[in-house]
Amino acid sequence: MTRILVVDDEPQILRALRINLRARRYDVDVADSGAAALKTAAGHPPDLVILDLGLPDMDGVDVIRGLRGWTSAPIIVLSGRAGSEDKVGALDAGADDYVTKPFGVEELLARIRAVTRRLGPGGDANAALRVGRHTVNLADRTVTRDDGAEVKLTPIQWSVLEKLLRHPGKLVSQRQLLHEVWGPEYENESNYLRQYLAQLRRKLEDDPARPRHLITEPGMGYRYRP
Repeated sequence: MTRILVVDDEPQILRALRINLRARRYDVDVADSGAAALKTAAGHPPDLVILDLGLPDMDGVDVIRGLRGWTSAPIIVLSGRAGSEDKVGALDAGADDYVTKPFGVEELLARIRAVTRRLGPGGDANAALRVGRHTVNLADRTVTRDDGAEVKLTPIQWSVLEKLLRHPGKLVSQRQLLHEVWGPEYENESNYLRQYLAQLRRKLEDDPARPRHLITEPGMGYRYRP
């Protein structure tokens, strides 16, 4: 059963979502603050998080960063903040989707179905993926060519590749990659990403000069195209 953590400081929203999600056979935990959300997630790791940004004790973006330090579970932001800066900030921090309040329950359920389609039977998203003639297994951190040969990656190459492969089709911004792989002090060092993406393409793409899977979106970021 898929476990969903709902984080919101409005009791009526928590109650409504708990009832609607349990009626559809989801296992539901709730939290009304950022600290409670992080504690609950640590004790009962969720398969998906629905998160309000306007929490009483901390900004929801900080909760996203705290979760992203150890889990790749999809995060859907549910917020009354409709500004583009808020959306970009949440997505850069690691959110997978953004729903603006007021919202329709059916729309939210559709968003949940969309992000949970990529969850495997064991709860780990996209454990094995294809990049050209290679199989990348995220669970045991191996890359194998179709002829059986193993491709060695450095720890940083692995980190960059994993961030992209865990979000198939989704644009991952330069700032997010730099923040999560190297740290916040490197958020403007885009040359790091160019170098490491070039290395990964040489190892994984059939034609590194015309990549089909590890795609650059100029001025924005990178995308894994299955």
